[in-house]
Parts: sequence; structure tokens; C-alpha cells
Amino acid sequence: MGEKYRDERVEYVEPERGCASKFGGHCRRFWWFHLIVFSLILMTIMLPFVYVAYPNMAQQDVNRSTLEITSMKIREPTPDSFHVEITQVLGSKSPFHPYLDAFNASVHMAGSSVPFATLLTPRAKAVDGAKGTISQTVMLPNVEAFTNFSTAILLNEKVNLTLWGKTGLKLGGLPKTIVTYNKTVTMKGLNELKGFNLTKFHLVQPAEADGTNMRGTVLIPNPSVLSLQLGTVTLDLSVDGTSVGKSRLENVIIEPGDNLVEMASTVNQTYVLGLITAPGSKYPKGIIPLDVLGKTSVYNGKELSYFSKALASKKLRVDLNVLAAGK
Repeated sequence: MGEKYRDERVEYVEPERGCASKFGGHCRRFWWFHLIVFSLILMTIMLPFVYVAYPNMAQQDVNRSTLEITSMKIREPTPDSFHVEITQVLGSKSPFHPYLDAFNASVHMAGSSVPFATLLTPRAKAVDGAKGTISQTVMLPNVEAFTNFSTAILLNEKVNLTLWGKTGLKLGGLPKTIVTYNKTVTMKGLNELKGFNLTKFHLVQPAEADGTNMRGTVLIPNPSVLSLQLGTVTLDLSVDGTSVGKSRLENVIIEPGDNLVEMASTVNQTYVLGLITAPGSKYPKGIIPLDVLGKTSVYNGKELSYFSKALASKKLRVDLNVLAAGK
């Protein structure tokens, strides 16, 4: 018998692919589409941060920072300008340390909208304790405003100043953003020159050619960080409202701390002696209440009205022991 052969055919069926495999294929085929979608999502997240959150965070950090003026020197004054040197220290507790661009800061008394100076604040890194220096000539935009500042410094224990301006802030690779710098700084004032005193004096006999008949040394205390060049200062002297003479202080520069300044005076000695020797005198012990009032401040032959008015705002009193003159 012949063998019978059976024809068996096997049909190959491709196994069904899983979801992951299908997704992978889709991604390989439409990679450009997914890149666009990813970019759109990233932009949706980043754009609000870069253009909304980041500027707000930057402004908040600037607002929370502090500024301390550790030294201020006013030199070479003229009727409408002066040279200023300032050392300032930045305080910041932020973990971020961006750079602030140099900018013009208007300076005015707190509560006033009228600036008395514009300072070019240098570029600085916002790090706690960072020091900055300013050295420039300031043209006074408003002499009256600077007069108010000078008077406030003389009369008060503390004076608040406001510095205002807009500047660029740059942090790492992020784009630069504009922030408003609006900072109030508290400075110590001269506190009415409390402690002012005539430490020693003697009569000049005969009087000098210019009329000077008394010389002495005055103590001018300065508890502030401010240094002022006043030039030649003239003072009016009076007792019980009656003028008894004038004094002159040459080349006055008031530095922080105690200042001893030579004084030359022209005094009505006859009248003063009469106050202690006349019958029924109010001052038989020889100690008279001498009132001292600033009159003028002159530098390089020009009067500085802002300092003159400040000095005239406070009458100082010294108990003058006439009998001790020359001892």
C-alpha cells in the first residue's frame, strides 16, 4: 500500500502588542508632536514664574532688606552744592543673592516728597553685610529741603530719610527684572548739641586789632555718624535777652564724637562785669547764663544759608563763670 501524505500548513499569527509597545512606536513616529506638547506645558509653567512670581519674589526680597549708613561726610559746601562721601551696609536674610544695578536714588526726609539730593548708588550684590560707598558732588535740587534736613539733624536725636529709585535686579540665568528701591534709613542726629560748653576762656588785654577781647575753647559734641564742614561760624551772645557780643569759630569741621574748637569773641566786658558787681546784681557769684545763637556759616567767602538757618534754630546756654576768666 502506498503511504498517504498529509499536507499540514502552519499559519503564523503575529502576537498582539502591548500598550507600552504601541506607545513607544507612537512616540517614535510622532516625536515632534510630543516635543511641541512638552514645550507648551513647560512654557505654561515657566512663563508665569519668570514674568510674575520671580519679579514679585525679587521685589519682596528688596522690601525686606535693610540699609544702614555708617558714615556720611559733607565737604566742600557751596550755596547750592556739596561733596558727599557715604559708607552704607546692606542687610538681607534672603537665601538668594542677586545683583542690583547702579541707580539714581532720590533722598528726602521721611514724609516729604521733595528730594534734597540724588545719589548714584553703585552696583551691589545683595549679600548680608555687603558694604557700599558713594563719593560724588551733589547739586541741590531744592535748597529749602536741604535746610529742613540740616535743621532736623541739629535738633533731633534721630532723623528718618527715604531713598527711592528703580533699578535692575539679576539672579543667575534668570532674566533681569526691574524693582523699586524704597527704603527708610534712620540716622542719629546732633540732639540739640546737648553738652555744648565753653571749656576754658580768658580775657585779651588789650583787645586785638579786630576787636577780639576774649578767647576760649568750645566743646561741640556729635553723637551721629555725620561729619559736617561748616567753615567760619559766627555766633550771637546775649544775657537775659540783651546782646553782649559776638563769637567767631574758624574752619569748623564737626566730626563724630567730641569736637574742641577755638573761639574768638568780642564782648562788652563793662556790661558783663556790671552784671556781677552792680548793687543788687542777679549774679553776685559771678556765674551768668550766656545764651549762644548761631548766626552765619561761611565757607570760601560764601554764606551757606542751609547751615546758617539750622544753627539759628536752637539757642544754646552756657553758665559762664566770669570770675574764673584767665584762671
